[in-house]
Amino acid sequence: MNHNIITIALAGNPNSGKTSIFNVITGSRQKVGNWAGVTVEKKEGYVEKDGRKIKIVDLPGIYSLTPFSIEEVVARNYLIEDTPDVVIDIIDSTNLERALYLATQLRELDCKVVFALNMADVLQSKDIYIDDAKLSELLGLPVVFTIGNRGGGIDELISEAVSLALKEGGLPGKRKVKYSAEIERSIERISSELDNILDDDSVFSLRWTSIKLIESDHPVMKHVSLLDETGKIEDITENERNRLRNILGDEPEMIMTDERYGFIEGLIREVLHNPVLARVDVSRKIDSVLTNRFMGLPIFCFFIWLMFQLTFSLGQFPMDWLEAFVGALSGFMNSVIPPGILRSLVVDGVISGVGGVLIFLPNILILFFCIALFEDTGYMARAAFLMDRVMHTI
Repeated sequence: MNHNIITIALAGNPNSGKTSIFNVITGSRQKVGNWAGVTVEKKEGYVEKDGRKIKIVDLPGIYSLTPFSIEEVVARNYLIEDTPDVVIDIIDSTNLERALYLATQLRELDCKVVFALNMADVLQSKDIYIDDAKLSELLGLPVVFTIGNRGGGIDELISEAVSLALKEGGLPGKRKVKYSAEIERSIERISSELDNILDDDSVFSLRWTSIKLIESDHPVMKHVSLLDETGKIEDITENERNRLRNILGDEPEMIMTDERYGFIEGLIREVLHNPVLARVDVSRKIDSVLTNRFMGLPIFCFFIWLMFQLTFSLGQFPMDWLEAFVGALSGFMNSVIPPGILRSLVVDGVISGVGGVLIFLPNILILFFCIALFEDTGYMARAAFLMDRVMHTI
């Protein structure tokens, strides 16, 4: 690493305050363009700290490093191939659980990471406390509170990032997510074979590559297949995936996602002190029923059936009234307008055309009311989670 030029990448979820922090750090010393080959915006800026030039790269807002969207592809490719000296993960501290999913993946990537717990002022106004020292200890990385839109904590954040960049070695490996015994056994088996084909200076670490192979990560699978001339690793990976599927009764990638969230839940119990946690516990109990592997789908089907039943049964009454009204209006116009082009325009064109659409308005209103009810109560998100595997397959 060139100690005189340090590259820092800013990562984080959309709306976490990442761009605000980037603007505070770089000020007017930034340039905006597009990443090579894609229309995703690329922002870079330069600052100086203690006589060293620092390059700040603002990565696209993402929720994970699983490359489904173009933003995730761009962000992950940059982190793996360009290997910035430090990654600052901007975390919306008011949505800690959601933000920590990306954080756990960054830890698995074996890069140097600093956590910026952003929106600390909002956290304080809600009387919520995060034990940053405990979080730092549990994950083995620096944690700094920031207020991005006011510049609070930014100097300390940059100092921590520079200090970590200059520090020899990486972050403690033992602070990463530890999966169940069967998954860890599969990771170890695949890693032992990967060790024979991956170079010591490869940008892909053994453990991270093994995890991605188990999760059927296509870019990693393609990269490994180019190195694995015999196809042995592909066979071992498929055998391990089938073994995990048979033992654990679900797709390996779904199981690993669940275990990451289990790890995150354990972290949150240790570091988050929230006076409204009781309400969250009630929400979790509801989730355990609505997203249950066996009960979730029948409940979902019942709600969808109920929505359409209400739409067409309740909507039938106003439909009949509107149909009668349109018919009466059409008859009235037929009686007062003499035959000809004008009557055809009014009766057959305007009244029939508008009336044909107007008749279905009650059904549309009831349907949209039910959908809004699902969204406002939070059931729509639970239904999306429930149908994720089916839609992912499609």
